[in-house]
Amino acid sequence: MSGTKILVAGASIAGPALAHWLVRRGAEVTVVERAPELRPGGQAVDARGVTKEVIARMGLDEAVRAARTETAGANTVDADGTVLETFRAEDDGGDGYVSEIEILRGDLSRVLYDATRDRVEYRFGDRIAELTQDADGVDVVFAGGDRRRFDLVIGADGLHSSLREMVFGPREKFLRHLGHVLAFYSVPNEFELDRWMIEYKEPGRSAILRPIPDVTRAMAIFSFASADLDIDHRDIEAQKRLLRERVSDMGWLTPRILEHLDDTPDFYLDQVAQVIMDSWSSGRVALLGDAAFSSSPLSGQGTGLALVGAYLLAGELASADWNPGIAFAAYEDRMRSFVEANQEIGRLHARSLEVPDPDAEPSPEPEWDFELIDRALNGIELPDYETPITAAGADRHRP
Repeated sequence: MSGTKILVAGASIAGPALAHWLVRRGAEVTVVERAPELRPGGQAVDARGVTKEVIARMGLDEAVRAARTETAGANTVDADGTVLETFRAEDDGGDGYVSEIEILRGDLSRVLYDATRDRVEYRFGDRIAELTQDADGVDVVFAGGDRRRFDLVIGADGLHSSLREMVFGPREKFLRHLGHVLAFYSVPNEFELDRWMIEYKEPGRSAILRPIPDVTRAMAIFSFASADLDIDHRDIEAQKRLLRERVSDMGWLTPRILEHLDDTPDFYLDQVAQVIMDSWSSGRVALLGDAAFSSSPLSGQGTGLALVGAYLLAGELASADWNPGIAFAAYEDRMRSFVEANQEIGRLHARSLEVPDPDAEPSPEPEWDFELIDRALNGIELPDYETPITAAGADRHRP
């Protein structure tokens, strides 16, 4: 039995996935999440390539598949709705444009939470306010007033990670804006969507309607080119104004989709960005998922990186007898090239969406290297770590 006490910041996907593996290896895990409860809905996320093996090793393949969006494919259309191109979920062995395993972020978060809530302490509506580490542990002050000491702290709190800023420095040091903004929100399904996603494109902009498990609603997604984004990522009203400014003159069904902007329960907008760091750890603190190595939604692999990274980080910690220096170095060594391949995919996709300057010399089209794509999907080894279900992990129940 380890008894190692680990605090994980963030209860979206990376955090609960890491908690799953840590308790299986005997650690005592606390997950702190500043939101008052799990966030529902969100964008559709995919499991491709080696990520499907990680889900199977978690024992969650059946639960994940049961929560899929069941999207059959995607049609690109013109302004009149005429189909221009069709992609099917079974293309490329289920790892194509539309993934065989596609699930709303909130639904995957719920699957991971349900699988861990009896063995992990979850603290919702709280956050890390102060953190001080020494050679033997980390002292944490929570915003709610509690003071606790942990052996290790892991930041899995997303692109705008507060823990990363607290330990590693301001976000500007690590965020690389890819020149695009992404927004999505759910709307009533008044568009006769069945199991097919519909995408409409204009130069530098796109609008998408996609099916979700609740057949009475659909997910609307907008993207538009933007050299920079100078809006607080928590200022929802400012974000909605920006979206209207940038897409209200688009064709197709855009005006009808925007009619539901003010009554949607789950609006989200943010820059499309990557996180580039020389190291994902400092002493007894490490980062995971988008907090450490966001590849951006344009890579299609953010969830895959989070799930694979969680498996490797927990495995290396247990293999190193919870020695952070050894374990964090091994985790980074195994993950780095996989991360870089996926970040390159994200950058190539961003370049393919750029609007050409009519007065500039034409730039060559980005080349899609199939070897790079394979490395981004499958280019990492998953060691067969021992994963005992310990008495501590199996029997400990948390409020």
